[in-house]
Amino acid sequence: MTTAPPATATTTEDNGPGERIYQGPLTPTFRRLKILSLSSLGATTAISPFFFIIESNLPTVARISLAGIAVTTSLVSTAMVSYFTRPYVTSLRRIPGGELEITTYSLFLKPLITKIYDTDFLADTQRPFAKWQLPTHVMLPESQAKRAEPGTEETVAETFNGSGERIGSWVVKWENNGEGNCHALGSVVR
Repeated sequence: MTTAPPATATTTEDNGPGERIYQGPLTPTFRRLKILSLSSLGATTAISPFFFIIESNLPTVARISLAGIAVTTSLVSTAMVSYFTRPYVTSLRRIPGGELEITTYSLFLKPLITKIYDTDFLADTQRPFAKWQLPTHVMLPESQAKRAEPGTEETVAETFNGSGERIGSWVVKWENNGEGNCHALGSVVR
């Protein structure tokens, strides 16, 4: 399987501003995996009533167990696909002004666009399919610690749905000496 070379302009499906600096090579694979997972969940759920309609020597308890196990197994596998593919970045753009725009997709293949306003807040992570994350605790260098007034809050990143509506923010609340604790407001992709 070959992947297209990364584009240098706004030529992707998200048509955002700025230069695309990364295109996720596993994007088509993850898309197909999510479609397969959702399809199998839908098919399993749709077929499960037939356990009760078709004549069989199995007692009702066994039929309920079979239907329940089939639907539960499909539901758990779909949830696992969603959990493990959630942090996968499909597109990364550098926006004029130093911002980054990261595109991920929800389980139902809806785009989630996260704008990171200050890339100094990105930290390495050990999560699978992710290199960075927004940290829960930050410490500014002494040279920049004066810019953070204790008790104030600063929005570090925001996540938008495909319609452009903000669904979440990652906010840092500054404490003394440039220390800050971050928290989510709404649903934000970290």
